[in-house]
Amino acid sequence: MSELHAANPTERVQALLKLTQRLTELLQEETRLFKAKRPQDALGLQDEKTQLANVYRAEVARTKQDPTRFATAPAPMKAMLREATQAFHTALSENGHVVNALKVVTEGVVKAIADEAARQRSAGAGYGPGATARQATPQGFAVAVNRTA
Repeated sequence: MSELHAANPTERVQALLKLTQRLTELLQEETRLFKAKRPQDALGLQDEKTQLANVYRAEVARTKQDPTRFATAPAPMKAMLREATQAFHTALSENGHVVNALKVVTEGVVKAIADEAARQRSAGAGYGPGATARQATPQGFAVAVNRTA
């Protein structure tokens, strides 16, 4: 599904309104889970959120190309859509701040782990007065990070 199923501008506004409201709910739930330090629980929201976001993005692009798509829809419905869109942007902004904070924390943890691994690799060999330090040979250290946090 990449386009709203609507026969006329009124139905299109109704469909986009429902889509925008659901997308906002998903973002708010994801943000709540992230704040509760339960990002793993948000994984179940990703498929629906991605699908709805793709339809939303495509519909907004079509509307920019053809502003008459909503022209004859009733003014109160268009006002409701504007309010829902504003709520969506607010939820999107808050979600972005929370995701960025999680990213910073995750990067800090990964760096601490990498630093500790490097420190342990360069530790001296042996014990006692005759112990010598190992010559550290430069080696790469690979870390994989999932960017969807």
